[in-house]
Amino acid sequence: MLSETPKSGATTLTPRKGTPSRFFFQSTKTNSSSSYSLSSSCTASTPARTFSLLMMEENIAIAESIITKWDPNSSSYTQITFLFQHSRKEAKEFLKSVHYLRGAMHVLVGGSSSSKLVLAQNLMQTAMKRLEKEFYQILSANRDHLDPESVSSRSSGSAKFYNADEAGSEDELEIVGESITEVERASAFAVSDLKSIADCMISSGYGIECVKIYKNIRKSIVDGGLFRLGIQQFKSPQVHKMDSEGLESILRNWMDAVKIAVKALFHGEKYLCDHVFSASENIKESCFYEITKEGATTLFRFPELIVKNKKARERIFWQLEIYEAVSDLWPEIESIFDSESTQAIKLQALSSWLKLSDSVRTILSDFESTIQKDSSKILVFGGGIHPLTQSVMNYVSSLADYYGVLSDILADHPPPGNSSFQEFKSVVSDDCSTPEVSVHLAWLILVLLCKLDIKAEIYKDVSLSYLFLANNLHFIVEKVNNTPNLKLLLGENWVSEHMKKVKLYASNYETTAWTKVLSSFPERSADISPEMAKECFRKFNTAFEEAYRKQTSWIVEDGKLRDDLKVSISQKLVPIYQEFYDTYMVMLSGEKNLELLLRVSPNDLGNYLSDLFHGTSASVSSTTSSSLVPSQRCFLI
Repeated sequence: MLSETPKSGATTLTPRKGTPSRFFFQSTKTNSSSSYSLSSSCTASTPARTFSLLMMEENIAIAESIITKWDPNSSSYTQITFLFQHSRKEAKEFLKSVHYLRGAMHVLVGGSSSSKLVLAQNLMQTAMKRLEKEFYQILSANRDHLDPESVSSRSSGSAKFYNADEAGSEDELEIVGESITEVERASAFAVSDLKSIADCMISSGYGIECVKIYKNIRKSIVDGGLFRLGIQQFKSPQVHKMDSEGLESILRNWMDAVKIAVKALFHGEKYLCDHVFSASENIKESCFYEITKEGATTLFRFPELIVKNKKARERIFWQLEIYEAVSDLWPEIESIFDSESTQAIKLQALSSWLKLSDSVRTILSDFESTIQKDSSKILVFGGGIHPLTQSVMNYVSSLADYYGVLSDILADHPPPGNSSFQEFKSVVSDDCSTPEVSVHLAWLILVLLCKLDIKAEIYKDVSLSYLFLANNLHFIVEKVNNTPNLKLLLGENWVSEHMKKVKLYASNYETTAWTKVLSSFPERSADISPEMAKECFRKFNTAFEEAYRKQTSWIVEDGKLRDDLKVSISQKLVPIYQEFYDTYMVMLSGEKNLELLLRVSPNDLGNYLSDLFHGTSASVSSTTSSSLVPSQRCFLI
């Protein structure tokens, strides 16, 4: 390699070591001057053999004419006027002259005319300064036309980018532009000019200077775009201190921003970078990475901060939405950051994606553990719906809305504990395509049912414990019925089997609550004396009043279940009482104070029963279970 070294007013050419075998020019700028290196290895096979000296000198003269004219330091006019803006036709001639000058310098390397080589080097240096200035001006002046969002939309539309050299002439490029808008036309010209300049500078050994200008301007555009989208760097403590309202606002903004950033900002910037630096695979990849690495890393790192949040359980649904957003964008993320240079960005996005998945599974496991560990001794007034039942079913119902995401997250992850997939498979409907989700949700409900079974034992009155179980299981089944996604996941079989359990609990309640009342009457075939009849009426009055007093304070919140219970009780009680009343009222008609004995007429009995289950009396006191309720009522199907 030879380098120009000024010494005592003269110019000499000296060899440089460690240069590659191919010919190239390498800028070694110092202060206001630059020296250029030429490969000495080319002297053996120089293109001078194919060029006549006359043609070489003519090329240098032509190049000198146009390059000197546009020397940015030659006059005030050239300092404020831009070549590509002034005349794209002349700009094209300028680029051609640089190409011819480069060829002439190849010839001069093997010749003896050092003065001509120095002239050519100086002209090349001047030309590169002009192109640097033009490159910067085009990028700066077309910031709006070349914003990544616009570029992205045009990259898949009819307005493609065209190279001025490929178009053949400015007129041809104008014709191409007739079918597009003015903005798209300006963008097409700008990109074509940028590509032409980049190709020229890279082939002339000025790729570093060209890339530096491009990166500085385009990085500011990408960073500015992310800033306008509300993307900013957060530290983990900042996220932890945010209240729910503030964090939710940031999360919503992030999910909107990540879609725009990937689909428009990064996609458009990659498309532009690939086009401008199409001459060099390495340059376009490294350039795109340098432009996007900081902003993209900040964007894709944000989900990890959410995962680390101490209140993660409360934010599982936000995590599911973030996971879904990243999942939807993943094919595009892989496509955009597909090079070795941008591998770190893609790995950051993948890391956040996987950590979200792990976090959701952990939260579900913790939620199950929370249900199992619930040790509250709160007695729900009147055997109504327990707060735990409401909170768990609201949670499970909301989870069902994300069954698509959960299907992916829970794939090959069966519920914990001593359960297997086959053990729970029967709860899934035949046409359900996400059995893992169904099993997990059915398992959470099973854990709740077992906990409710334990809580039912707190009630002293065994009949009230059965009513409590009937109430809560009915609430659970209705919640499933009224949540389309949850019903789809659990299936009709699950609903049917659990409704049978509701009826069984209701039947057990009736048996234990009304047995004493029903046992007041003798068997229908029995023939009893007036005294025995009076005793039966007294037993009935006492038993019925006690049952009535208690059960008017009990609660059945669901209207249909309440009516069904009343009808069922009425059908069992009223006919028997009617028959006994009609049979023995005549026998006892001569008794004194008969109205005290026959306090309730058959017609009034139905009215009394209608007062049940509205919670109108005093509340039941909290106490410890007397273990009257049978255990082992945990079930899934």
